[in-house]
Amino acid sequence: MVTDRTADVIVVGNGAIGLSVAIEAARRAPGLRITVVGPPARNDAASSVAGAMLGCFGEVTTAVGHHPATTAEFDVMREALDLWPAWLDELTELAGPAADALRASLTTGTFVVLGADAGPVATENFKAMHAAAMAHGEPHELLEDPSRIEGLRPAPEARAVQALHLRRETAVDARSLLTALETAAKNLNVRVVPGVVRRVVAEGARVRGVDLTDGSRHTAETVVLAAGSGSTELATGLLPPGAVPPLLFSSGLALMTDRAPVGGERPVLRTPPAPVGTPGTHVVPFPGAGGAYIGATDTVTCRPHAGPVLGTGQALMGLACAQLDQSLTSSVMRSWLYGIRSIALDRMPLVGGCGLTGLLFATGAYRSGLHASPVIARHLAGLLTDSAPAPDERFAWFAPERAPLATTTVEDSVEEAVLHAVDSTRTLRRAPLSPDEEADLAGRVRQRVLWLYDQLDEPYALSPEMIHAYGQASPQDVERLRDHLRAARLHHGLPATTADAAIRSTLP
Repeated sequence: MVTDRTADVIVVGNGAIGLSVAIEAARRAPGLRITVVGPPARNDAASSVAGAMLGCFGEVTTAVGHHPATTAEFDVMREALDLWPAWLDELTELAGPAADALRASLTTGTFVVLGADAGPVATENFKAMHAAAMAHGEPHELLEDPSRIEGLRPAPEARAVQALHLRRETAVDARSLLTALETAAKNLNVRVVPGVVRRVVAEGARVRGVDLTDGSRHTAETVVLAAGSGSTELATGLLPPGAVPPLLFSSGLALMTDRAPVGGERPVLRTPPAPVGTPGTHVVPFPGAGGAYIGATDTVTCRPHAGPVLGTGQALMGLACAQLDQSLTSSVMRSWLYGIRSIALDRMPLVGGCGLTGLLFATGAYRSGLHASPVIARHLAGLLTDSAPAPDERFAWFAPERAPLATTTVEDSVEEAVLHAVDSTRTLRRAPLSPDEEADLAGRVRQRVLWLYDQLDEPYALSPEMIHAYGQASPQDVERLRDHLRAARLHHGLPATTADAAIRSTLP
């Protein structure tokens, strides 16, 4: 085995978060020897296929503010919204001409469009984001007549009834962003190693480096796991069972198209966050002859898909054309993009250190990772370079070694899963359900969810995303979840109770 002993810090992962952490740490401590390891092709990586919407309020849902962890996550997103203009300036200075394409790709605000066909989930999320914008003094306009928005041409049945104009929420081309980040890192003497990490090496109670799939070993006293959904697998065996919430896989498909030009302004058009199983559609314009990014699907599973699924791609294209711009039906498809986001069991990021000295996590940020990357980078860089980093109560909620955060109750999670399933079915059918059809579907979904909780026999309330994932999972995956919840209860000293009473209280 060839051993490389040149690094103080190894960052596993060359996406937006990993490179940002390396840049921020190198800026603060120029003498720190930092290595970033990741495959140049970034196959299936989330950052390289993202729509790269730099938004906070456009991602608000009704869950924000219902638990201190969701409030902390929102605060991080708000800080990132404030930081991005300065972060782009810093990248421009550090990367030089390599940042020109990044600058050129910057869009001019966001319109969140509520259509006449929106169901209760999207409608309530739209109300929540408007309320959040008002509560926090975010510059915005609520448009009661959105028909004059440039480039918005929905189908009659999905006509826009309201829109929220978020002037500060923009987007960039993710591919150009990664080029600028990697160039900036190299200009700061960060070593970028093309390769794939096979395992994290530890001796006793501390990290010693990483082994790559090419047989080489890179040693370091600190390893940062920013490898998306592969991060917890790399930590397997290094921490006790149940110590860290598992990461699942959120598959995302998007399309690059040649769209008819829509004038001088280039705003993002998007719908509110949608029910589970239904794409929340957005169209992100890029420079050139009508270039547009159409995204994105969001399918959470226990195991990664080998590629995009036909049905979700069909739904994405149909909803984007109907809800945002009918003329997209005649646009020319340049390519499709496919990536896998990481999402923790409790939907909260894994950021910070753990019980193994020298091992840090920076992953699990789900759909907000790219946007939040400047804030996550600042926090991690503080842990890497400061002898006594200032405490940040927000990130205490995201400590990787934690019991899964419970942001709702079992009873409420059952009803929320039913709401999402009925709403998603209605949206994908593009037609209302009859009262009998809706009641029958709700009853069947409720019984499936109660069956899942009965198999788990643990009082942990799952989000709709997790119920959808485990409701379609293999018996082995459900058993693994049950084993994790039991191990987490023991490791973190939680009460030894079962979910039976809570489940039975929801039975009709």
